Amino acid sequence: MTLVVSNLTIDHGAIRAINNVSFQVATGQLTAIIGANGAGKTTLLRSLSGLKESKSGSATWNGDSILGRKSEDLARSGIMHVSDGKSVIAELTVKENLALTGLWRKDKKDVAKATEEVIELFPILGERLSQTSGSLSGGERQMLAIGRALIARPKLLLLDEPSLGLAPLIVEQIFQTIKSFVAKMNLTVVLVEQNAMGALKIADEGVVLNLGTAVASDSAKNLLNDPAVRAAYLGF
Repeated sequence: MTLVVSNLTIDHGAIRAINNVSFQVATGQLTAIIGANGAGKTTLLRSLSGLKESKSGSATWNGDSILGRKSEDLARSGIMHVSDGKSVIAELTVKENLALTGLWRKDKKDVAKATEEVIELFPILGERLSQTSGSLSGGERQMLAIGRALIARPKLLLLDEPSLGLAPLIVEQIFQTIKSFVAKMNLTVVLVEQNAMGALKIADEGVVLNLGTAVASDSAKNLLNDPAVRAAYLGF
């Protein structure tokens, strides 16, 4: 299965947020979409997950168009979008939040197994099962949001700024955990990040957005080692 985005263009009213962006993500690969605040990264991800209409272009998963479909239909077909830690329901407990994506899955035994795997991946969630999600730290909420998505057994995971607002040590932990479950579960991942360095270190491929346009696209390693890209877009 491959995600193929071709000449995708998205408008915010009179503003062109994404302009003719193209890239591909192969099965089991992690592609980082990086760029400054306002580059269009979140808009791009929202369009791929059914939350934002596109103006033109295409996006296909396993040959089928995903544009213009309802986000819940995409989720049931194996495409999960994790916006950020704020997406968890604060009034529900950690256990109740984790249960949400398993409600519509028929294989309840596998839901239980997937939940166990998530708690293995994020042990702190196992210690917090009876706590309300609103009482968690920012990093714990982010782990919960990711864990909840993984219980759905996705094939394609769209991650929007998982490091946003977190302390550096927690950011490193989140990135390493993402790297580990991508390999273990053979997941295909699009990771949107302002933290370009952290994202490229765990990515296979990278796309640099600037004001809605893809200004560079290459292997993550090459982007990290390109002096021009580093100076212009990575801040070092």
